[in-house]
Amino acid sequence: MQSEDLVELVTRALEDMKGQQIRVLDVRGKTPLADFMVIASGTSNRHVKSLADSVAIKAKESGVQPLGIEGQDGQEWVLVDLNDVIVHVMLPKVRDFYNLEKLWLAEDAGTQTTLAATDDPIPGPALVRRMRR
Repeated sequence: MQSEDLVELVTRALEDMKGQQIRVLDVRGKTPLADFMVIASGTSNRHVKSLADSVAIKAKESGVQPLGIEGQDGQEWVLVDLNDVIVHVMLPKVRDFYNLEKLWLAEDAGTQTTLAATDDPIPGPALVRRMRR
């Protein structure tokens, strides 16, 4: 599965479970860790865990085995590593504190491709094509 398709799958899984402030960061060329990072907020510890579980389940159903899932014990920040896509699901206070968007966008904010999924709920083919540029 291509990175862009995996981003779409992850975004849909998060939207289906009412994830909030979903954001996709294109980190190609910035890190060898992944092509994209998806960041979303949950409303409670249980919601954060449910969002991460949903992403892992949907990925497995599509043939993508997560490389790892971290943070399920504390449930304030759960990371799902899908190799080309890393998903961070956090409580809003944790997200505000670590501010990953600023970290990854600080270097070249003007050229970074981002998607606020709450503004555009499901990235369609046109948006995925723009992300590939």
